[in-house]
Amino acid sequence: MPHRVVPRAALAVVVALALAAAGFVAWRALAPATPLARAMELAPDDATRFSWTDWEGVRRELGADVDAGSSAGQVDAFLSDAFAADLSSMSALGTSAGVMQDQLGFSPATVSWELFAQSGSGAVEVLGVDGVDLDAVADRLADLGWAEPEEADGVWVGGPDVLAGTGAMLTPELQHVALLADEGLVLTSDQAPYLEAVLEGDDGPEDLAELAGSLDEPLTAAVYDGAYACEHLAMSQADDDAQAEADQLVEAAGDVHPLTGFAMGVLPGGAVRAVMQVEDADDAPGDAEARARLAAGPAPGQGGEFADRFSVERAGSEGREVVLDLRPSPGTYVLSDLTSGPVLFATC
Repeated sequence: MPHRVVPRAALAVVVALALAAAGFVAWRALAPATPLARAMELAPDDATRFSWTDWEGVRRELGADVDAGSSAGQVDAFLSDAFAADLSSMSALGTSAGVMQDQLGFSPATVSWELFAQSGSGAVEVLGVDGVDLDAVADRLADLGWAEPEEADGVWVGGPDVLAGTGAMLTPELQHVALLADEGLVLTSDQAPYLEAVLEGDDGPEDLAELAGSLDEPLTAAVYDGAYACEHLAMSQADDDAQAEADQLVEAAGDVHPLTGFAMGVLPGGAVRAVMQVEDADDAPGDAEARARLAAGPAPGQGGEFADRFSVERAGSEGREVVLDLRPSPGTYVLSDLTSGPVLFATC
């Protein structure tokens, strides 16, 4: 994704310049939607937080050879490797993978991608399943006790008893299932009426899908709307001493403005990108400067220094979006650690 950048060596005197508005709009209009952004269009339009895992990309990144013929143990070992690389923390299927492989006929070893979308009224898993035999999956669901829908693309109703009988480690999000063979999708939820509403609903939240596009094509990512980000990444999650330190650091770094959206993802090769959206494009260059300084200093509420976890490789702004490209230190878990608060450089 093209953006004006600040060299790492110049972070002490960061000046983050926005692209010319006309050029940015023209580029955005021509850019194809990313897999994550396209997946978000399938989610409910009231969803406020998204968790993404590109399982095909994760398998490629790790050199994993799991497939439909792999054992449950092999699939669970793959999940352990993905966890160690900070590539599975956004998935809702971590503890379910081996049982899914054995019992349901699909799992992180075979699905293309996973999007877990949550709103105030419910949650839905959307799975890309190109190459998965959904007729075979339907036969398994029927044998295991799910009630078959009248329409092929309707909801297979299970429930907690059916799920428990299938496997103790299965997530409740697999209680009810929709198999959409023509679209190459499986949708699941812990609420049958909510899943039915999703199947009949409109496109997902357009603004958040556009924000997610700024991550390019992450292997795994989190995307939050502004209200959720400003509550759950806020320094109010820290103790009083950490909040006082944060106030001083923000004052020294420069003004920052409330976020209208937040996204963070791990890219192929291990780099992490954070994208923070502000209300007014005129504020974004200053926010980029201040937030880059904050991301290179102490981490109150988290402990230690952000520099212990990552280096800031580039910082800049595009329109309303502030973009920080981070290089994690070996053995750190930047995405899973910094998608819950307090996170100083994502302060509102």
